[in-house]
Amino acid sequence: MYLLGFDIGSSSVKASLLEVASGNSIGSAFAPKKEMEMISIQSGWAEQKPEVWWDNLKIATKELLSLTKIKADDIKAIGISYQMHGLVLVDKNKAVLRPSIIWCDSRAVEIGNKAIEEIGKEKCLEHFLNSPGNFTASKLKWVKENEPEIYSKIYKMMLPGDYIAMKLTGAIHTTNTGLSEGILWDFKDNIPAEILLNYYGISKEFIPDLVPVFSNQGNLTKEAAQELGLSEKTMVAYRGGDQPNNALSLNVLNPGEVAATAGTSGVVYGVTDKVSFDPLSRVNSFAHVNHTKEQNRLGVLLCINGTGILNSWIKNKLLEGDKTLSYPGMNDLASKAPIGSDGLVVLPFGNGAERVLENKNIGAHINGLSFNNHSLAHLIRAAQEGIVFALHYGLEVMKETGVKPDKIRAGEANMFLSPVFSKAFASITGAVVELYNTDGAQGAARGAGVGAGIYKSMKEAFSGLKAVKTIEPDLTKKDEYTNAYQNWLKVLKEKVEIK
Repeated sequence: MYLLGFDIGSSSVKASLLEVASGNSIGSAFAPKKEMEMISIQSGWAEQKPEVWWDNLKIATKELLSLTKIKADDIKAIGISYQMHGLVLVDKNKAVLRPSIIWCDSRAVEIGNKAIEEIGKEKCLEHFLNSPGNFTASKLKWVKENEPEIYSKIYKMMLPGDYIAMKLTGAIHTTNTGLSEGILWDFKDNIPAEILLNYYGISKEFIPDLVPVFSNQGNLTKEAAQELGLSEKTMVAYRGGDQPNNALSLNVLNPGEVAATAGTSGVVYGVTDKVSFDPLSRVNSFAHVNHTKEQNRLGVLLCINGTGILNSWIKNKLLEGDKTLSYPGMNDLASKAPIGSDGLVVLPFGNGAERVLENKNIGAHINGLSFNNHSLAHLIRAAQEGIVFALHYGLEVMKETGVKPDKIRAGEANMFLSPVFSKAFASITGAVVELYNTDGAQGAARGAGVGAGIYKSMKEAFSGLKAVKTIEPDLTKKDEYTNAYQNWLKVLKEKVEIK
């Protein structure tokens, strides 16, 4: 018996098969092999075609089935992880009306800023735990203001995971946790955020019906089953935004537990049972996957948009895809430069407005470059440390909400594959970092097992999950990391007015 997990990222779509009995992944595949295109027709905009997600999901699924030789009837349930905050619009025929405005798009910043000012900061935080900011609801308001012809054809608005579930089952649903990610959930009244919808003049009829995160959300349609090579008997039994799902994949479900990831964007995500929020919305509180009206489980999320995408930019743009220098080669090169990169500082904020900087879009910066003293090794290390320092800066904000990690769990993937990055992260934060051989697609598969009732408890679902590596802070180098961070922070303060 097997479970299938999909992770719909902005770079690729990944599929993983999990064997129920052992809890082990037996294979994975992803598509495309090169990163998916982001459409950016104006500075600060970022869009993707939902149809491209579906096409790549089909490619990854067929590759996975070919690799594992598993029979379709043996796959009992599907879980979906998806990039948060995206906006997908469909008409009554379930046809997509425009490309999805995705998570790192900055066009709705001023709309959200105006909303919190006019609705009232206290009211917004009391009901939504966040500013409407640059989230999904504000993106829909942008469409209303700027694309009235498209807006007039809307039947339902969805998050990226809701769209994939629709393609699989034919049904249009969403979840309260998903709505909370778009600032479309009212935590005080436990309903969709009518206060914000009414303020924006958006019909609540656009919001799909709700299903529980862990539940039978529908079986595959005949068409979907044929396209994917799967069985119509297979149910979709779980969906979650990528960061809550990443926490789930690491068995981070209870107050005090913290997860991190550093893919295209970088995130630290801590679980709390307290209704807490940052008054400036620099970090954000959302419903966690196991949040209920009776039991608070909120995820406090710190997001830095520019993390792995900076590493990718150096490799693919600055070095023009030099095939002689792989990512492991870059990591090795970074280790040859000293902590602090001899004063070279990189601010990684080049992927849209950054919430931790109060939705300012300051761009990326390379500061203090010396043609005589600095090499490529210095630049790569400064970039990796710049990402670490940005995350640490956000963690200092996060601590004000009560999340104070002494242990952080992460997947052994992406930036955490770099010894320079991992050691710097542990040393500057002072937290022990536990790395696990898991990912979002595996987490979605485990979630499907819970939602389908195949696993009787979360404990059973995660019985096979074990740490593969533990990284302790390097106390002998603490002063060097602290000095490097202070130098980085000084440059940041020169570039942007921050509180």
